[in-house]
Amino acid sequence: MVCALGAAVCFGTATVLQAVAARQAGPGGGGEAALLLRALRQWRYIAGLGLDGLGFLFQIVALRSLPIYAVGAALAASLAVTAVVAARLLDVRLRGVEWGAVGVVCAGLAMLGLASGPEGGERGSDTLRWVMLAVAVGLLLLGLAGGRLSGPARGLVLGLGAGCGFGVVEVTVRLIDSLAPIDLLTNPATYALLIGGGAAFILLTSALQRGSVTTATAGMVLGETLGPAAIGVVWLGDRTREGMAWLAILGFAVAVAGALALARFGEAPETETETTERTAEG
Repeated sequence: MVCALGAAVCFGTATVLQAVAARQAGPGGGGEAALLLRALRQWRYIAGLGLDGLGFLFQIVALRSLPIYAVGAALAASLAVTAVVAARLLDVRLRGVEWGAVGVVCAGLAMLGLASGPEGGERGSDTLRWVMLAVAVGLLLLGLAGGRLSGPARGLVLGLGAGCGFGVVEVTVRLIDSLAPIDLLTNPATYALLIGGGAAFILLTSALQRGSVTTATAGMVLGETLGPAAIGVVWLGDRTREGMAWLAILGFAVAVAGALALARFGEAPETETETTERTAEG
């Protein structure tokens, strides 16, 4: 659980840096891939990617010893870290209810920590590996076409897509049972992990740059927790400690609910230019 929380700290801090960079990249043109390339020119986005990389290493270690549902809830709790970091670095004022939500997330994670059993012993079937690859490819196509989406559902679709991409990463880490080069090259889960992670970054960058990012962040939390948790329990043998299933379910629900309450902290803060334009228009 320590590694899962370390991953949450890295991802939560990276979100603040990437949200600012994605907004400063500007709308421009060329689709979502071009948006990602413009964001990569921002030092904050590069720093965020570095933290994402470190968080991913922590995540891999955590997934090798904990059930997916516990790791997923911890990663969703990165929004609590985002809220605290935003309050410290960006002078975003947290209301009492939001500090309460941070406490709720911590309480949910504590319950999960007490109830979680060891990582499930099942390694998954080849069918599941190919399904994860198909999902990853579908998400990549969604990411590349994301700029064509419009309407109020845009943020939710992009957020759910990003969350599902991160969820594919969570599941496929468990489906890679050998690091030998020939085994990695012949395992569909390897390609699902790479494609799913890339699609998630494209979708998340698009969501952070435009649209209702609060809605998108809520969708991302749901996408990266519910599906992977179900796969872990049904297909990979994840279990709780004896007689503690009720506490794990409660802790999972509490942690995710607290994260959803903090979804607005996925929003990029307004730049000085945007604030000036808004004032002028008023």
